[in-house]
Amino acid sequence: MPSVYKFPYDTNLRYLPLVYLLPPDLLAGCPTLRKLPRSMGGLNASPEWAEAIQSDAFLKEIMDAAAALAFPHFGFGGWKEHYTGYFPVWRLSYSLPLWAKGVERETGWGLQAMFRLPPDFEIPFFDPEYVRALFEAVVKQAIEEQGWRPMLEAVREMPCDEDFEPWDTNARKDFLRKWYHTRSKKVQTVSLEELMESGEDDSIFYLPDPSQNVEDYVITKDFVERFLTTLPERDRQIVQLRQDGYTYVEIADALGYGNHSGVIKRIEAVKKKYRDYQRKA
Repeated sequence: MPSVYKFPYDTNLRYLPLVYLLPPDLLAGCPTLRKLPRSMGGLNASPEWAEAIQSDAFLKEIMDAAAALAFPHFGFGGWKEHYTGYFPVWRLSYSLPLWAKGVERETGWGLQAMFRLPPDFEIPFFDPEYVRALFEAVVKQAIEEQGWRPMLEAVREMPCDEDFEPWDTNARKDFLRKWYHTRSKKVQTVSLEELMESGEDDSIFYLPDPSQNVEDYVITKDFVERFLTTLPERDRQIVQLRQDGYTYVEIADALGYGNHSGVIKRIEAVKKKYRDYQRKA
């Protein structure tokens, strides 16, 4: 009967089999992982390798690499790097314990199998296409077992522009064309959400926290309220809803706009008026 080795549950060792699955192109971007010997004898030859495996660098690199292998199989366009850490699927792709468990279940390749290898056996590189097909099977199985499908469908139906990094990519352009209902090829790849929520006129939409500084809150609130009296009723409603935390889509629905692009245009117009009002004050 084969020997059974015992390892602490919280050790990074449990992710070591995934390291030896990584295709060379991914491993090239992982300086800590690519230095590890490809034999059990080499790993055991020096305590420096045990220290490297328990390091934060090891954990970060295997998390990033495994997430890069997992992300494409959730059914969303582009690469993981096209999205921010706020994107739900980006976060799911970092479910490292699930990937380690799934790979072992699918193939038998886990810590027990590794440590039964002859000490001088050089672990070969796996075929990249095989690895990607393996992760596809593991991810699909995890989606079903974890009950993620309804959430993924909801994210697919109502994506958010701010989930994308502002990079000039085809995936982002395609998303923006769908989001803003345009077929134009000249789509600017900037985050409107980020643009709206930054700059000198934040105080229209985000009043200071009164519990932190009552004086700032009173002064800003009074100034904004005086400005709001200069706006048409519809624009005042948009500002109030935005202050209350409503999204552009929710505001569009509440006020009867066909889509949220009309709300964005009104907010831009309000911001310009507010800047003028500030300069004249």
